[in-house]
Formats: sequence, C-alpha cells, structure tokens
Amino acid sequence: MSGHLARARSERGDVVLLRRAGDGALELRVNGVFVMDTAHTGTERLLATASLDLALPGRTGGRVLVGGLGLGFTLLEVLADPRVGSAHVVELEGALVDWHRRGLVPGTAEALADGRVRTSVGDVAEVLAAEPEGELDVLLLDVDNGPGHLVHDRNAALYRAEFLELCAARLAPGGTAAIWSAAEAPDLAEALAAAFGDCALTSVPVVLGRTETSYHLYTARRAG
Repeated sequence: MSGHLARARSERGDVVLLRRAGDGALELRVNGVFVMDTAHTGTERLLATASLDLALPGRTGGRVLVGGLGLGFTLLEVLADPRVGSAHVVELEGALVDWHRRGLVPGTAEALADGRVRTSVGDVAEVLAAEPEGELDVLLLDVDNGPGHLVHDRNAALYRAEFLELCAARLAPGGTAAIWSAAEAPDLAEALAAAFGDCALTSVPVVLGRTETSYHLYTARRAG
C-alpha cells in the first residue's frame, strides 16, 4: 500500500511525507524535490558519527547543532552517542517537526522528547547567528541534497564563505562542521578550506535501484 501520510503547505511550497509502493519506504519531498527516504540512511548516520569522532575524542558533554531534521536519522545517531550532552535541532518547516512528534516517523517522537534535545523552527543561518561564539562542538548541515541540488534556492548561501565563516566562529576550538552532499562539490570543499583551513571528503557507495553511485560528506575542523 502506498500514499501520502501527511502534507503541509508553507510559504516555501508543499512538504509531503509519503509511503512508497514497492519497498514501503517513507519518503520526504519538499516542493516536489526528493529530500530523503528510509531506504538509504547510511550517509545521514555517517554525518553524525564521523563528525562526533573528530570533535569529541575521549570527551563527554558534547554540544551539537543539527541543521535539518529530515527523517530524523542524523538526530537519532547523535543521541545514541554517550559523548553528546545536548543537541539543538533547527528545522525550517514546522509541520515536519509536528509530524515527528505525532509519531509518523518511527522512533523519532522519543528522540525529540529526549531531555538533551532543543528544537527550533526557523532558518538555520538566522538561528546560528544568534548563538554565542564558541558555543558548539559539532555542527551538522543536512538541509538539501548538497549545493548542486537545493530544496530552496535561498539555501545556496549556506554553502558560501559568509555562512561557513559563521559556522567556524560558532564552533569551539577543535569543533567540527559536517555537510552532506549527493554529488561531489569542489566549490564547497574550497569554501570550507578557506573558512576553516582544512576540508576532508568521505565518499560512501550506495545502490539506488540498479544504479551504483556515491554520496559525499565534507568535514572541516576549527583550529585549536
């Protein structure tokens, strides 16, 4: 059985949660653009684990900001790590947060109710600008399918120097920023290296139907 589980309309367009025919996976679409599904979650989980390992070796009480709730897999991986003391989730679409709280996505209602979690509905750039400098240990950005596959055109600014320099300023020394992309993004790598002084790329092979491809994770660490 397939069909829409929930639909909302915001000033940015339609947000749709559906269950696919065939594999039965949940799928999130925004403005008709595929964002993510529950069939391939490895890179969302890697977004959390790789950056936490870089920023929190041998530490506890880590402070994490997740830009983009999506289907919640990055948040679930963050909360599964005992080194995490707090997680601030920023999601542009309030309806999506409500769907999670109503239990429409398995396992995530409990995650949002976790005492370590704070949720903000709004633009991640505006929310991050209001944070104190050096406030975060890990910043995870997963609001699009990367700079070449934007959900909203205005998100292009999130992959440019000004926002990435803001990310670096909000991270504590040794803190890590991680950005997910469906395709290689050399301009993003260059911008991260300029803002942080370094950038690393991890590619993860995936099979989509009969097609073999790779997803990509860009990480950068603040000096110190």
